[in-house]
Amino acid sequence: MTVPTAPIVAGALVGGYLVARKTKMRALGGVVLAAGGVVAGRRWIKTAGPVGTTALIFVYLGSFGGSHPLAKKIGAWPAVLTAAGVSAGAAWVLADRNA
Repeated sequence: MTVPTAPIVAGALVGGYLVARKTKMRALGGVVLAAGGVVAGRRWIKTAGPVGTTALIFVYLGSFGGSHPLAKKIGAWPAVLTAAGVSAGAAWVLADRNA
């Protein structure tokens, strides 16, 4: 049984933030983010095809980037959880539910 990609991307966003915050090394958080993206991306290519994979990568990276200005308005954790939810929702709709 394979794990759907929705929890992978959500976990990578939350885990990346947590690692960066606890270690005070943003690059380590980026490693977690990249690892989650690679694992999910390899699965997306098989389930969503190249167009779907491209869209999901944009959503994943866009939600990560968008969480930074959003954090200034609603706080860090709510912004990270919002980014994780958006990415996980997109992964479920475009790749996981039919896999």
